[in-house]
Amino acid sequence: MSTATLPSLSSLLSSRRPHHALPAGLYTRPDVFEADMQVFFQNHWILVGLECEIPEPGDAQVLDIGKAGLILLRDDDGQVRAFHNTCRHRGARILDAGATVISKLVCPYHQWTYEPTGELIHAPHMGVDFDKSCRSLKPVAVRNVGGLLYVCLGENPPKDIAVLQDVMEERLAPYGLRDAKVAHQVDVIEKGNWKLTMENNRECYHCVGSHPELCVTFFDLDFGFDPAAMSAEERARAEQHVADRIAREKRWEAEGFKSSHVERVIDCETNFRTQRLAINGGGESQTPDGKAACAKLMGSMTRKDLGDTHLWGHNGWNHFMGDHVVSAMVIPLTADTTLVRTKWLVHKDAREGVDYDLNRLTDVWIATTDQDADLVARSQAGVQDPAYEPGVYSPHTEKQLDNFASWYVQRMQAHGY
Repeated sequence: MSTATLPSLSSLLSSRRPHHALPAGLYTRPDVFEADMQVFFQNHWILVGLECEIPEPGDAQVLDIGKAGLILLRDDDGQVRAFHNTCRHRGARILDAGATVISKLVCPYHQWTYEPTGELIHAPHMGVDFDKSCRSLKPVAVRNVGGLLYVCLGENPPKDIAVLQDVMEERLAPYGLRDAKVAHQVDVIEKGNWKLTMENNRECYHCVGSHPELCVTFFDLDFGFDPAAMSAEERARAEQHVADRIAREKRWEAEGFKSSHVERVIDCETNFRTQRLAINGGGESQTPDGKAACAKLMGSMTRKDLGDTHLWGHNGWNHFMGDHVVSAMVIPLTADTTLVRTKWLVHKDAREGVDYDLNRLTDVWIATTDQDADLVARSQAGVQDPAYEPGVYSPHTEKQLDNFASWYVQRMQAHGY
């Protein structure tokens, strides 16, 4: 099919049937990818990092999000700031991607120099009448959510980020993310569209057959089941599990640990879901045996039996446990390649080889991420096949996929597509 005869993006969005996967073109077409980047990674709040990665004044993290460059830094007064990584002279990138330490921001092209607060303080050979005050770095809206850093690159950031902050600040406080450190980071390039990466993460229909390491520590019944397909004995077990989960959740809440599920996944701008779930196996952490991997617990935590607090967004997922945290962010690279950057956090005073073994800390999610990368690549190959037709979602195990697809279409249409 020639480009001239391809259906319009708006018609593709309108053709999505309720409770079904998205049409193929929404996963494969370059024009859709460009629209996705503009809508979801320019004009919505996205997870980009962690406050503990810039603990001291002058610390900076630099990353690319599509064509946009972003600088996250802590200024001399200790405030977290974000700027577009483009010089106000002729647009050169000021800093290279990655972690760095700065005293001033100096463009390597013509040595225009900026304070960590963004003000231009040195612009050689521009003449005595040149007004530096109107050439500050362009700021980026940044919100600190309990130690997780979100930015919106657009000029009108959605105001409902306040809901995410209100919900998560209290939930995350005991984990002390601001007093944590990154023990390990792994970047995986998945050969699939970013929406396939997110969809794969939002269901565990596939987990029993694909993630033996992860399955040691979770209860499959937490992720949905079909009562009609169960025997009387299986149904009784499932009903008891749900009753136990509700009772445990109430007990945790009474003890001061927010646990109930909160979700804003449709009819909103800032998409998120959170819930505290019990850990199976050893009952403490997502490790090969379910026991804690780090002897020094996170933040002010004194217990290992408080399960796993999930937090999903439209470009990442997090697992907060008593002994460590797993935080993953998703950055699209092309229509069919996606960066998944996973970080393992421990208490800032925890010592590798003394308080934790790195392999034990990371084994489960390294294996799970590699397995997911294979599944996403298989999905991408499938949606590119001429035989692909959007399939119907399971009402029992894929409800969140239906929500995500519906939210995606809503937000695209709200931005004029």
